[in-house]
Amino acid sequence: MPNFIDLKDLNKDQLIDLISLSLKWKNNNCAQFMKDKNVVLIFEKPSLRTRISFEVGINQLGGNSYLLNEKEMQLGERETVEDTARVIERYADMVIIRCFGHDQLIKYANISEVPVINALTDFSHPCQVVADLITIKEHLKDFENKKITWFGDCNNVLQSWIEASGLLNFELNIACPEGIKPDEKTISWALERNNNISITHEPQEAAEGANCIITDTWRSMGDKSPLPEDQFMPFQVNKKIMGLADKNAIFMHCLPAYRNKEVSSEVLEGNQSVVFDEAENRLHAQKAIMQFCLKLKF
Repeated sequence: MPNFIDLKDLNKDQLIDLISLSLKWKNNNCAQFMKDKNVVLIFEKPSLRTRISFEVGINQLGGNSYLLNEKEMQLGERETVEDTARVIERYADMVIIRCFGHDQLIKYANISEVPVINALTDFSHPCQVVADLITIKEHLKDFENKKITWFGDCNNVLQSWIEASGLLNFELNIACPEGIKPDEKTISWALERNNNISITHEPQEAAEGANCIITDTWRSMGDKSPLPEDQFMPFQVNKKIMGLADKNAIFMHCLPAYRNKEVSSEVLEGNQSVVFDEAENRLHAQKAIMQFCLKLKF
């Protein structure tokens, strides 16, 4: 059974198939392909969208979900990651993990005999970006000849966006303050496949003609950014920034949003914002990812 750890572990066709499958699930909630399947969710970090979308998805598809939250479970704390994996695989058909350390997740996946899904680590957030790609497909129809611009911190969501760009070959502009930068290995991997990825410290330049503008909080959970918030202020997505984008551009944010910090309330609530479509699409993306891992037919 395949795991779902990072987008770079997929090939282009697999990612496109996941997007298509997600849209099929959005229009068809009848099949219960997870009937009698037991899924354990290990969530070291608090969660709203990720946890609810997985649990609702599992239940709608006929499965059973069991949550271990941050008070009950920290990988490698009470017992080794390997022992935990060997025990849970005797009970469950799949494990979904939201944790701090990416290395811990990989260690777990390498020992587990049942599929493991990355529901977020400090390094990457592939489930979120699959939902984002669905949202772009719905609103912009395709990825070809599209300019996607990221504003703000170089965090785990951006990591997965870079990997998606390497696979799907869309233009990706990263607008961030001086002093922070994306993971060098990931940028090198992506540029070998797509030379249309750039990093700039000029927000107006990055916004010019963009088809989609994306941002996230300036401080992710557990993150200790070396920069004070005032250095991020020029990278706030506001009416001026959206005015530089394509007239049909959309705005996305994975939420939770800190209004009038990384994004103005005017933009978040504006008619170009698709953040709640994006949030809904987490449900459909999770169903497709689980189906991919279980290798079951639609």
